[in-house]
Amino acid sequence: MGIGSGHVMRCLALAQAWGDAGGRAIFAMAQAAPAVEERLRNEGFEVARVGAQVASVADAEETAELAHQRGAAWVVVDGYEFGAEYQASLKSYGMKVLFIDDNGHAAHYSADLVLNQNTHASESLYSNREPYTRLLLGSRYVLLRHEFERWRNWKREIPVHGRKILITMGGSDPDDLTSRAIQALMEARIEGLEAMVVVGGSNPHLESLQRLAVECGESVRLLRDPSNIPDLMAWADLAVIAGGGTLWELLFMGCPVLSYARNPVQAQIISQLSEEGILEGLGYPQESSRAGTTALVELANSQERRARCSRLARERIDGHGAGRVFELLASGGVGQQ
Repeated sequence: MGIGSGHVMRCLALAQAWGDAGGRAIFAMAQAAPAVEERLRNEGFEVARVGAQVASVADAEETAELAHQRGAAWVVVDGYEFGAEYQASLKSYGMKVLFIDDNGHAAHYSADLVLNQNTHASESLYSNREPYTRLLLGSRYVLLRHEFERWRNWKREIPVHGRKILITMGGSDPDDLTSRAIQALMEARIEGLEAMVVVGGSNPHLESLQRLAVECGESVRLLRDPSNIPDLMAWADLAVIAGGGTLWELLFMGCPVLSYARNPVQAQIISQLSEEGILEGLGYPQESSRAGTTALVELANSQERRARCSRLARERIDGHGAGRVFELLASGGVGQQ
């Protein structure tokens, strides 16, 4: 499957849960950023290349053949390219299928399990499905990796002024939103600012970001593909991000969030969470160059808003999602939700 790093990371969370029980997981991928593939191999998982066109019938056939060769109990599918035909093809080869979905984009659902961890997930998105297809909907199924487990009972302190700011825009950040966020930081002129800027392993703008960070002085530190993400989230008073899987991790950590949206799916998620007071939405990056700066200043200066965001976020994401899904997979899809 050819998917973004956020999609891979939630699959990794599920693979880790499977491995904890003595199972073995294989990542069948058309392509992957070197940093992502290295992470999977370092975790002890096999990475297999799928040569067929992504989401084609040939892709499904090749994936099913690999699954049969390895004795796989389930095929987990994650990616916007995969639709009704792909699910049906896998089922025709006798596979049990978990389909991870974000927006009900497939015309028909024939997977055994469909998982949509987003707040807008509803049964109406999947009205065109097989009678046996079981739905796992909502944030109780958010998939978080092992490294977040030790933070489950951690209590965040909310300072009067938010000075420690984390910026992270995903593994690749093709639109260079990281530069936009750094510039907003500089315009905000936050007294005592300390900023950690995470640059993903496949970000093509590394050199320009390094130059920008140098121009900003000691208040901005650039970190390339760090391994201690939960520690950085715990350190930060607030974070500026661009939707994606990082959003759920930050909410679990109770870190107040300012989030851009890169696509309509993210926009819907961010809008709903913003209405609930869980985060602060920034809209699409192209809508206003000043939105980020203004929102950053307001949130940094409001202890009350940051405390509310933190509390509501931790109430929403309990971190048990991967375990819940694993139990269903281990039971063949017939266990308790």
